[in-house]
Amino acid sequence: MSDDLQTFNMLLAEEFSQELLSEGVSKLNEYAELIERIEVQYLLKGKYDDADAILAIHPGAGGTESQDWAEMLLRMYHRWADKSSYSWTELDLQPGDEAGIKSASIEVCGDFAYGYLKAEIGIHRLVRISPFNAQGKRQTSFASVYVYPVVDDDIEVEINPKDLKIDTYRSTGAGGQHVNTTDSAVRITHQPTGIVVQCQNERSQIKNRATAMKILRSRLYQHFEELREKERQKLENAKSDIGWGHQIRSYVFHPYQMVKDLRTGHETGNTAAVMDGRLDGFIQAYLKQQALKKTAARGEA
Repeated sequence: MSDDLQTFNMLLAEEFSQELLSEGVSKLNEYAELIERIEVQYLLKGKYDDADAILAIHPGAGGTESQDWAEMLLRMYHRWADKSSYSWTELDLQPGDEAGIKSASIEVCGDFAYGYLKAEIGIHRLVRISPFNAQGKRQTSFASVYVYPVVDDDIEVEINPKDLKIDTYRSTGAGGQHVNTTDSAVRITHQPTGIVVQCQNERSQIKNRATAMKILRSRLYQHFEELREKERQKLENAKSDIGWGHQIRSYVFHPYQMVKDLRTGHETGNTAAVMDGRLDGFIQAYLKQQALKKTAARGEA
């Protein structure tokens, strides 16, 4: 890395070239991004930061408008995963009545997927001119994002079969005639905690049930971790209301263009890039902030 930059410097010293300078600046920016990513990975030392992640999105109040916003967020995370060379699998998707989605869950697989995506937990707020309002009025919408680590099979999570309510139903997504005529989708309710998970991505009820149990294990592990560790209670607090006063990030499309994280102050005017999955700046700012808080807390102890 340093040898490449020194070579560019030597060549420029011998004979200046705008083309060579541009190439050198491009290479420098590329290395800077790599160093930034390595630095952030160094901060990911949580118990399951290196695990795969399950990401769930739910719209807030507001019907079609918030459901459309939830789908926009889902597309944003798809593109972020693609740009980060992560694979993702749709576990469940409930379409909205007119547009958008009522809920969605995806599994994101790759090194430190949970460590990065945990920065996205919370309420996301959108301000724009609503395409669903005939009068063209400005609309504010909310959607929540929850993220859970995928728990390994060797982790003990006690699940009593008597505590589970298992329902089957017909899938509502794409899939042709088979989807419309068989009860292949599975919904599992863990009655002591009230946690509900569902899966409909496979045509086989058996496979959907296995995937739903996988999600439930991860959800239950996270739930019990939050009860044992006070610092994880912040996640539950963020879930208290999908609305005003609880958002972690605002996406403003009108009357100006800006995306701002309210926790770190990190912001950008390039809303199109953010919705295209360029989230690393926000994620890195959050992880650095959390690392500084932990360092400060150790210093005060």
